[in-house]
Amino acid sequence: MAGSLAFGSVPPFYREIYQIVCPNQENRIEREMFVKILVKSSLPKSSLTLIWEAVDPKQDGYVTRDGLYKGLALTALAQQGKPVSDKALESFSDSELPKPSLGDLSDLKTLSARVHREKNPNILGYGYEDLLSLDTIEVELLAEKKGIILKHNEYHVSSRRHNITVNRRYNDFVAFHDVLLQRFPYRLVPKLPPKKLMGASKEFIEARRKALKRFLTLVARHPVLCEDKIVIFFFTIKGSDIGQKMKDQFKSYPDEFVTSPLSSGIRELVPMDVQASFSASKDQIRCIHNSVDKMKDVADRQTARTLGFSMDMLTFARELSALSGDSHPTTVWASGNNDSWGHLKHGFNGLTNHFSQISDKAAQWFKRDDIGAVETLALFLEITSSYKDLCDRHEKGVLKDHQNALHKMQQIKKRQIMSQAKGQDNLFDALESKILEQEADISNMENRNFFSLHCLQMETQLVHANVKMIAVALEQMIASSSLGNKELAKLWADAYPSIEGLVQKDADSPPGSPPQ
Repeated sequence: MAGSLAFGSVPPFYREIYQIVCPNQENRIEREMFVKILVKSSLPKSSLTLIWEAVDPKQDGYVTRDGLYKGLALTALAQQGKPVSDKALESFSDSELPKPSLGDLSDLKTLSARVHREKNPNILGYGYEDLLSLDTIEVELLAEKKGIILKHNEYHVSSRRHNITVNRRYNDFVAFHDVLLQRFPYRLVPKLPPKKLMGASKEFIEARRKALKRFLTLVARHPVLCEDKIVIFFFTIKGSDIGQKMKDQFKSYPDEFVTSPLSSGIRELVPMDVQASFSASKDQIRCIHNSVDKMKDVADRQTARTLGFSMDMLTFARELSALSGDSHPTTVWASGNNDSWGHLKHGFNGLTNHFSQISDKAAQWFKRDDIGAVETLALFLEITSSYKDLCDRHEKGVLKDHQNALHKMQQIKKRQIMSQAKGQDNLFDALESKILEQEADISNMENRNFFSLHCLQMETQLVHANVKMIAVALEQMIASSSLGNKELAKLWADAYPSIEGLVQKDADSPPGSPPQ
């Protein structure tokens, strides 16, 4: 049994570490994981060896939760220059154990997820927050550049994970997408926004920028894709003509099935009821997609109304300003000594600022929703749309190829039987050779089919890991609407005394007063 903890109370930091390395509360931390924790302490190897021997005296190759806590306490003591021993812990019998300095824990989370996935390859092992932590992508439009014939746009692409910013043209994105799909035909690879050759409006260019950001975000937050050489190349290599360089470098790069260590034993990973599970999950995700798509339409319309309201209020402000600045003389002949217009002009000037502020707040509300709830829903729909495309590739691609190969095998065997019946020995031998080749092809296709089904399971779990986006979008919408209504209500309340005083002042004005 691994070493146990006999002294002191456990600080919250210890529990945080345990939750990272044992998210399923399995009470077992393998040596690889524990050593990773120790290495983060920057202690010398001799100290790390003493700590491991103290928590695993029987060389079980793992530690329990108490063993982990004891190791953390001993690590903290070693960092303080104190001896690594049980006796040193006795001084904490009535107090909280010391907290070691382990730096950033993000890589520990990544390693923990990898170890747990290796133990159970059929579990994705990522939650929504884990996916968010993989990377943050920004895509900014640069000033339009003139080419030899046509103008073109370039984008600043920055990755928090790689801590670098590169410039990319749309054609670079196209090459990246093509190479990525060739490498990962059994994974969620988002679509690219369309290219418009001539006369692209500002609205189209901005919509495409957002779509490119969503595309890269989903790639960078995909647990498998983000680790691949192709993705790292796109996010880190600077220079021109990146698309062509990418095609040249990765044109012979095999697809994931060829390089995956799971391929050889893939049949064992696919459950017997996989087709039924796949069919049910596909229908479920389709229904989720349809509902979220309708929600996105509503959010788009609401955002458009907010923008329209902002523009309407700005029009009010401009026209009130124009009215307050009216320079036409008001004669007694026209007014009959009624001075209402003079009072109103003066009041309109004060109201102009109120309506301008209302317009500004509504514009801020629009921007919050546009980059918040609307964009979050759009990102989720990109995931579900990519999932549908993946299902289509599976059913129309590898599955169809497998069925065609089986049909071809049946035809060859039929011809072989006929040739044997006719005594055509040479043809029989040739067909026998073809059968062997076809059997090898079918075996490969069957393995690919199983690999595709396994990937479908993982990508289905990836969709489910991202469904929290729906709640995030709703939270963004509610928070934004609450703030927007509160701010507008205050501005309307601030404006009311001005118009109330203006109406009251006009009502109290005695007839026959000289016009202003």
